[in-house]
Amino acid sequence: MGLHNTDRQSLVFLVLFSFFFLVSFSGSVDAYKNYTVGDSLGWYDNIEKPNVDYQKWVSAKNFTLGDFLIFNTDNNHSVIQTYNFTTYKLCDYEDALDNDTIQWSSDDPSSTTPHPVSVAVPLVKVGMNYFFSSDYDGWQCQKGQHFKINVTHGQGLPPSLRTPSDNSPAPVSPESGDDESAPETLVPSNFDNPKDTSDDTIEPSQTVPLYAFSKLFGVPLYAVLVLLGIFCIY
Repeated sequence: MGLHNTDRQSLVFLVLFSFFFLVSFSGSVDAYKNYTVGDSLGWYDNIEKPNVDYQKWVSAKNFTLGDFLIFNTDNNHSVIQTYNFTTYKLCDYEDALDNDTIQWSSDDPSSTTPHPVSVAVPLVKVGMNYFFSSDYDGWQCQKGQHFKINVTHGQGLPPSLRTPSDNSPAPVSPESGDDESAPETLVPSNFDNPKDTSDDTIEPSQTVPLYAFSKLFGVPLYAVLVLLGIFCIY
């Protein structure tokens, strides 16, 4: 017993709706994320911002390779990233090794008027990542300006962060000056987090398998099967 035209149209509409929903949901899951540290409170010690609690801010989040942390602060606070727990506990990076600690932003002692600074830090190593401000001999760190996160592999690094290049992120110090100015933004050139792509090469073939079709057009395999279902209805 065949379907009536009305029933068929309703079924097609339902299938198409499910297809676009699944594609949209799949894209949102795979996307790299940018996290603003401390949200609206920014990156400060608890003397300047009594409500900051960075470990509480971290607790509800899942960090993966390729994500970015955005530190909104000023030139009286620094951004130090380390993979060394001892360096983190001491709130001091002076004796740290170059390959385990990065100073992304430092304070500016010559400035008498604080000016805004924004620093973007990519997550490029799986495992524990530690962050703190080392200014005033670690005093800001001791006053709550520190946190630690566990970075998981996720979908891996995007191509722009896989190998060092001239455009790769590097520690930068804010410019000195007493005049008020717009926030200084220290953002790597690959901040947009380009979508990851497969390095696999598809061998030439007279037929195109469903899996290869889905990889070629960036459409999940189940979405291809849904489209095939529409043709079968007719």
